[in-house]
Amino acid sequence: MRKRASFQCFYSFSYAALPLFLLLALLSIGCTSNRRAVTVPERKPLDRGVASWYGKDFHGRRTASGERYDMNDLTAAHRTLPFGTMLEVRNARNGRSVVVRVNDRGPFSKSRVLDLSYGAAREIGLVRSGTAPVELYLASRGGAPPRFTVQVAAFSDAERAVALKQELIGMYPETTIYADGNWNRVRVGSFNDRDQAESLRRELAVIGLQSLVVTAQ
Repeated sequence: MRKRASFQCFYSFSYAALPLFLLLALLSIGCTSNRRAVTVPERKPLDRGVASWYGKDFHGRRTASGERYDMNDLTAAHRTLPFGTMLEVRNARNGRSVVVRVNDRGPFSKSRVLDLSYGAAREIGLVRSGTAPVELYLASRGGAPPRFTVQVAAFSDAERAVALKQELIGMYPETTIYADGNWNRVRVGSFNDRDQAESLRRELAVIGLQSLVVTAQ
């Protein structure tokens, strides 16, 4: 025998005195807790694996694309992606991200998915450890150019992220929090031009906030 669904909504006045259409409207408003939450699809990475980096021993040498390797540029070596592909590389250990351009082939170790330039590895805190688990995303989707933002901090504790946002929002109203379930990232601004984002990063450094430019999700 099927059970009838029951409404658990209570009001301090009599329903009998209300027109039917108004009664239904009140019931629908009072029972919003029974509605299913709308979820946003999780962004899927292009690949996951271990990344490493290479530096001064290769500085100035020709890469597989023909250009000179500059250890301070934000570039990377990948086995198959076309030269010029823009990748967002996210360090799974600390949540930090950097956008790099594929200009070389590698890594030669089959256990790794990407070789970062020294400059890119520094941006995501990978230099000291040498390797780290990463997630790779295409930096532009649907042919649209990526947007950039300035990440001030990343907290596992949501309350700390909210507190920092409240401190910044008076001077930077465009401060937001991007949360992915593991990290709560405090970010400022959204730019089409990376140079504009870098300018804001330098401005934040003047007031003592060490930040980095990442792609905006």
